[in-house]
Amino acid sequence: MEKKTLVFGASLKPNRYSNYAINKLVNNNVEVVAYGLKKGEVAGVDIQTALLDYNNVHTVTLYVNPTHQKDYYNYIVSLQPKRVIFNPGTENPEFYKILEKNNIFFEEACTLVLLSTNQY
Repeated sequence: MEKKTLVFGASLKPNRYSNYAINKLVNNNVEVVAYGLKKGEVAGVDIQTALLDYNNVHTVTLYVNPTHQKDYYNYIVSLQPKRVIFNPGTENPEFYKILEKNNIFFEEACTLVLLSTNQY
């Protein structure tokens, strides 16, 4: 397992992209942790409703609208991930600047596409 990933904005609803992402990450043998508004389980991954202090998070993949991201800036930066993926609809230039100041790589991309094209 490599590239431990935090799916941020995880949903229990099977038709949500965050849910698809958890399934696809697990199927690609990526270690997954997840944060969402409702506690539950997707593909064997427990969705946490508390902001836990995870170690060795390589990637944070965002599924949270930019207007709601501000409350989580400090938390995400504190995890010191190697990268943050802004999935479609989550793009946030204000957060990009904060990540740059903290030397955290970010990209506007789709986790599902990156996995499907072996670019994850």
